[in-house]
Amino acid sequence: MQIYLDYSATTPTREEAIAAMHDVLTQQWGNPSSLHEWGGRAATLLEQARMQVAGLINAPAESIIFTSGGTEADNLAIMGVARCYSQPQHIIISSVEHSAVSEPARLLEKWGWQVTRLPVDNWGRVNPCDLENALQPNTVLVSIIFGQSEVGTLQPIEALSEIARSRSVLFHTDAVQVAGRLPIDVQQLPVDLLSLSSHKIYGPQGSGALYVRPGVELVPLLGGGGQEMRSRSGTQAVPNIVGFGVAAELAADIVTTETLRLIALRDRFFDLLADTPRLIPTGHRLHRLPHHVSFCLQDADGEQLSGRTIVRQMNLAGIGISAGAACNSGKLNPSPILLAMGYNSNVAKGGIRITLGRHTEAADIDWTAMVLKQVLARLMPEPALSKI
Repeated sequence: MQIYLDYSATTPTREEAIAAMHDVLTQQWGNPSSLHEWGGRAATLLEQARMQVAGLINAPAESIIFTSGGTEADNLAIMGVARCYSQPQHIIISSVEHSAVSEPARLLEKWGWQVTRLPVDNWGRVNPCDLENALQPNTVLVSIIFGQSEVGTLQPIEALSEIARSRSVLFHTDAVQVAGRLPIDVQQLPVDLLSLSSHKIYGPQGSGALYVRPGVELVPLLGGGGQEMRSRSGTQAVPNIVGFGVAAELAADIVTTETLRLIALRDRFFDLLADTPRLIPTGHRLHRLPHHVSFCLQDADGEQLSGRTIVRQMNLAGIGISAGAACNSGKLNPSPILLAMGYNSNVAKGGIRITLGRHTEAADIDWTAMVLKQVLARLMPEPALSKI
């Protein structure tokens, strides 16, 4: 018996998307920039996919820039805005950003930019008052992750983006974990830039998109032929983009019902493990991604007992989950996300994440909870009571 519960890492590509990609690869393989019939057919498929992805977030099609994935979309948002300025300015991010945002911000610091990292509470949420106080006359961009991939916490994006807009500051959000799992409407949500990823919504790996509100200027990261409305040069990966479009349309069709189903499974999992000793839930229980369950180990030591230890043991039982902490050159480091939330360095090495998807059933949840309890009991036995 095998159970995959790492849907925040990647999702299995939908059969409909694979079929559409196969058709492009075998029949519609033209370069969409070519003027002849073969190119025209590819260009039509490309624009159809643009409309499908735009429909997922209720955006105009011309506001969607296709990229190689969420990481490139984040980089294009951060660096594309920064490159509009000849002198260093000020940007604001949160202390719980994905590395696709935090690393470009660190690079900007090396170039003389000022970067403010907003603190979060013990649940991983930013206080909008902190953003209000952090804004400066030279602030040009705020980037706050929509749904945190490691601990599942949803940020108050509407309130945060309203604050930025009231001060005429651009607002970007990484919505890679949210799109397709919760409804997003950029006509109502006051964001200027929003990142998406295909393989988080059952599309192929290697494709993503950046929503750019009409009127927002970006300087491209790549010089070349000027594809993607002159914002992202390079021949588009039409098969991947077509698969992305199909997956986006299918996700939009079922997002409401699937969200409710996943929330029920998520809450069932939390309830089944509520009485498990020394297993600490992480992230906000209410303001949370619908598919996301996460914990850290109270007695983690970062050596014999860590999140990676649990992942390996669960894998031996045929269950795929992930560790919350990152591995660098073979050495387990404390999770910067858990550290930012106030956990000590040992506990921050003991994060685990269980994420659910369209193939997850209640029986999978029940079995996984039972196996996880057994693994924890073996690795973290209760101390023996001393005799009186």
